[in-house]
Formats: sequence, structure tokens, C-alpha cells
Amino acid sequence: MPNYWLFKSEPSSFSLDDLKSRPDATEHWDGVRNFQARNFLRDQIKVGDQVLFYHSNIAEPAVVGLAEVVREGYPDFTAFDPASKYFDPRSNPEKPTWFMVDVRFVRALPRPVTLAELKTIPELSEMALLNRSRLSVQPVRKEEWDRIMKLAGIAP
Repeated sequence: MPNYWLFKSEPSSFSLDDLKSRPDATEHWDGVRNFQARNFLRDQIKVGDQVLFYHSNIAEPAVVGLAEVVREGYPDFTAFDPASKYFDPRSNPEKPTWFMVDVRFVRALPRPVTLAELKTIPELSEMALLNRSRLSVQPVRKEEWDRIMKLAGIAP
């Protein structure tokens, strides 16, 4: 059985439409610079896991689409590139600090599920997004996933 995750991205940096437009609708999820999120990417996220694509840092943050993990954690090469905004001089290819996964676009939601809406659902009160909102990669329980699918207009 797959695990479920929520990945946050600012649409001005990388949006669901950006993912959809990539070759094979697939892209690496780079630039994560939080150790807890890094550990999820490195150790727990597996091929076939399902992802809620969340647009953050906008007027109405929301879950806007679905993606699937197609490659498990591997070193985030942007950390080694001095020209990258994600460069980390302490990370190196022999002993990488940061990791990424590859995700593939699955679909846009029939309707976005906003953060404000999620906050009104008592069954979601323990959701990581509502309690550890700064984490850019976070686990989602199956019950939370199913509830969000229902809110979005997708029957589980």
C-alpha cells in the first residue's frame, strides 16, 4: 500500500502546472532544506506513494492537485552547485546532506481545497499541515487523504 504525503510549493517558484508541463510530467523535488523533511525524502518516501500538491504563500493556500512518487530519495544535486539558490557548501557528493525524490503529475483537483476550509474540518485537526505548517514535506494519514479527496470532489 502506498503512503500519503503533502508537498508544499509556492506557485511562483514551481506550480502544479509547471509539473504537468515537464517532460513525462515528471520532475525532481529539490531544494528541501529542513532536516525532518529531508529524512522523509531520504528514508520514508517510496515509489508509488501518493502526493497532495499544495500551493503555499499565496492569498488562498490550497491543495490543488495530485502527484505520484516515481523515484525514491537520492542526493539533491542542487546542493552541490554554487550557482543554485539551494547551494549548501557543507554538502558534497561523497557525503550528501540533502535529498530529493522525483514526482509525476497525476491530476488537478476538480476544485482546490483551501487551508481555511481544512481548518474547519474537525477530523483533520491533527493533520501535520494544521499543526506543523512550515514543514514543506509532510505525512498525510489515509483518513486525511480520503477526507480531502471527498472535499475536492473525488470519491475515495
